[in-house]
Amino acid sequence: MLRSFLNSLSGLLRRLGLLTVADTVRFQIVRLKNKQKNSEFRLNNPGLCLPPDYLMYESFQLDYKKYYEDSRQTAIWLKEYFEKYVNLQNKRILDWGCGPGRIIRHLPSVINNGCSFYGTDYNEQSIAWCSKHIHEVHFNTNQLEAKLPYENDFFDVIYGISIFTHLSESMHYNWFNELYRILKPGGILFLTTQGANFLVKLNQTEKKNFQSGKLVVRGKVKEGHRTFSAFQPKSFMEALFNQMKVLEHVEFPMGNTKVVPQDIWIVRK
Repeated sequence: MLRSFLNSLSGLLRRLGLLTVADTVRFQIVRLKNKQKNSEFRLNNPGLCLPPDYLMYESFQLDYKKYYEDSRQTAIWLKEYFEKYVNLQNKRILDWGCGPGRIIRHLPSVINNGCSFYGTDYNEQSIAWCSKHIHEVHFNTNQLEAKLPYENDFFDVIYGISIFTHLSESMHYNWFNELYRILKPGGILFLTTQGANFLVKLNQTEKKNFQSGKLVVRGKVKEGHRTFSAFQPKSFMEALFNQMKVLEHVEFPMGNTKVVPQDIWIVRK
């Protein structure tokens, strides 16, 4: 019942063009709510560099402990998936949509093995912070346009955690083609998407479109921002990947948490 109400409220704010304003208010509320525990974490970790609060909130959660410690666990989790399909030695790895380096900051220590690490994002402030504070990674600022400054067949592994989830349908195709261009033959692409689990967040019209295999997009805000949301049916993603081999598609059970789990797609060029 509560989830249905919140979904309806979010839809109304989106239609009225007020969702970005509401999200800014939410940021301040979350910031105040987490102030004490975040202050304690910073006090207990005086040498740890953390990005500005809004950059953290925009890309993840405004919880310093979760941001740092959970992200390291995510890096370990990613490594376990990568090494199922790639020998992680002297490889080039790209974090597409790296934000303020939440995951990529941990990969040099988690993987090492002579690998080189890259991060790209359209948020100039995030990349500026990363470039200043994370020295084991090569960073690049991209635009919303699907164009990256890397050579053809450059990367062995590219991953994007909840990036397609903030793009329009045309940008799904444009960015997939660009990622395909810079991925080496035999390389893998690891992505997360908002699959069938997210039916609980959709209204009746959106559910109908999703179940017919259509991408569902909630726009009326800046594309790429956390409030711009896209939901990807399995058949849509399979069609998107028609040039590649799907190695693994994981649909997690809903469980008892408030967080709706995204799907994992691992495909090989």
